[in-house]
Amino acid sequence: MNVPESEPKAPPAVEATRWLAVASLLALIALGLAWELWLAPQAARAVWALKVLPLTVPVKGLLVRRLYTYRWVSLLVWPYFMEGVVLWNDRAPVAALARIEVLLCVALFAACAIHVRLRLGPSRKSVDTASSPS
Repeated sequence: MNVPESEPKAPPAVEATRWLAVASLLALIALGLAWELWLAPQAARAVWALKVLPLTVPVKGLLVRRLYTYRWVSLLVWPYFMEGVVLWNDRAPVAALARIEVLLCVALFAACAIHVRLRLGPSRKSVDTASSPS
């Protein structure tokens, strides 16, 4: 009976960045929905809750450790960051929600960038040294 070998254990730093990315992405989705539907609703703004739909696409890719997903999520997060920066000094409760959104976006970007760097680090270094002229 063949038992499939388990996936090699990732270093703790890689796992930490993975879980930070997943947690901040899920928190960003929850914040976006709560913001538009309950915390700062205005007439006909429930449609704006659809803005979180693009954030739901990469959840599975982050959970299954697809490196490509970590790369493009680091680009996907910037419109949400810009929204938070634009509303940073708005009236309450919008300003507080915007500040939380900015913090979550920075955490997501940093987690994705560090995750990619950690996973590509050894292979990038060997490629860089092999391609440099002697």
